Amino acid sequence: MQDKEELFFNPDLTPDEFKRLGYKAIDMIADYYSHIRELPVFPARTSTEIESVFKEDLPASSQDPDDILNEWVSKILPNTTHLGSPRYFGFVNGSGSMIGTLAEALAAALNMNAGGWKPAPAATEIERRTIAWIAELIGYPVDCGGLFTSGGTIANFTAIETALRNVAPYDTTEKGLQNKEFKGRFTIYMSDHEGHVSIVRVADLLNLGRESIRLVKSNADFTMDTADLERKLDEDIAAGCVPFCVVAQVGSINVGAVDPLAEISRVCKLRGIWFHADGACGAVGAMLPEKRSMYEGLELADSVTLDPHKWLYIPYECGCVLVRDPEKLRRAFSLTAPYLHGVLPTEYTGMYYLDYGPQMSRGFLALKVWMTLKHYGAEGYRKLLAQNNKCVEYLDELVRGSDDFETFHKPSLFIYSFRYAPRKLKSNSALSKLELENKLDELNQRIADSIQLSGVAFVMTSKVLGKIVLRLSVCSHRTTLADIKLVFDKLRDIGDSLVNEMKR
Repeated sequence: MQDKEELFFNPDLTPDEFKRLGYKAIDMIADYYSHIRELPVFPARTSTEIESVFKEDLPASSQDPDDILNEWVSKILPNTTHLGSPRYFGFVNGSGSMIGTLAEALAAALNMNAGGWKPAPAATEIERRTIAWIAELIGYPVDCGGLFTSGGTIANFTAIETALRNVAPYDTTEKGLQNKEFKGRFTIYMSDHEGHVSIVRVADLLNLGRESIRLVKSNADFTMDTADLERKLDEDIAAGCVPFCVVAQVGSINVGAVDPLAEISRVCKLRGIWFHADGACGAVGAMLPEKRSMYEGLELADSVTLDPHKWLYIPYECGCVLVRDPEKLRRAFSLTAPYLHGVLPTEYTGMYYLDYGPQMSRGFLALKVWMTLKHYGAEGYRKLLAQNNKCVEYLDELVRGSDDFETFHKPSLFIYSFRYAPRKLKSNSALSKLELENKLDELNQRIADSIQLSGVAFVMTSKVLGKIVLRLSVCSHRTTLADIKLVFDKLRDIGDSLVNEMKR
């Protein structure tokens, strides 16, 4: 027996080797964090160049762990976009808490499958507690159901699948969309300007078809026009459709708009329609006393989504869904098999998260949220969120104080869209209105491209009212007013230089 066991390959490091490599990895990470402000935010290399760095044959034999770790410095860091930088303003990407980094290592060491209680008792209970904490932070019922997901898209899918299963006029769990007796069409509603594209992905995943999404008119402040919502709902119901979910934006992707939540709740309740609040970007802003009035009615939503890896600064990846009635969530996803729960009952068991969401195998996502919430505390988070809002308010002041920039909205949260529109270009009488708009679109895209390549900051463009804009998402806990001033000045300098080139 002993001779046979000696033939077994054991790749584990010895405790001393693991400690030495672990200390080395921590030193590398600590050094990274200490220099994160000085690093170029974007590597300014083409995909072909980066591909060539990692082009190598499949390793046929074991490599030295020290050499493998060294490649983090030599290959990975030089080819990384640094989302943790205080001047990373692209998409809506949080900056990553340092204690969350440690939590990821600890979670990986335990390697728990948080799909079930038996394989992950501690992970299950930590997730339940952390979900309740998040609900409390935003003023949602703490006895709600919910779980952590990979991100906002799967969180929205979980919520809208729950809506469909609980609102449909027949049992979609068994018959799905293939019920021959059902002649209607399921429909979803969201804002025409600020509705998020993840809802389109949800319609794809549910195989409802993209035409199932009805776009509702927006008000001048980019919030949903509830009068138009009512008209569309009643028209669709009269036409034989089955409206089953209205999606409200709670901190929208381009301008941070928060839809009239209480009014949408009233409209939905009157018609028996699921009210979902997509707060992936901005729901956590409800914890700020000075912003609380914007969120009136959030507590009435049947479901709420938010992304801890956005404005809670949790390391990627981590989305979250909350559902007012846990039983409705369970009804949407539960399934049985003897190898999942065991055949005979036992007192040594608990909640199985695989019955409450689309994933069966699940990582220990809750640990980094739990640890960071304990580290920062509610008051710490309120200070950090308020700092981000102050940064954006300062940016708005700079934009409005310059004759060469235009804004499209007053900032309400941490997302802000504006454009460079210099006087010297707008005063060119030789340009038609269409030509001017085309030049401004091209100019703002080139400004974003240039500042990315400079390494100073990462800024992306988007579209607001059909115009290409510079869009900054300031959800890094490291960003200061000095960072905002530096980036604004750089954007203006790049713009001025590009306009001078046009004249030559």
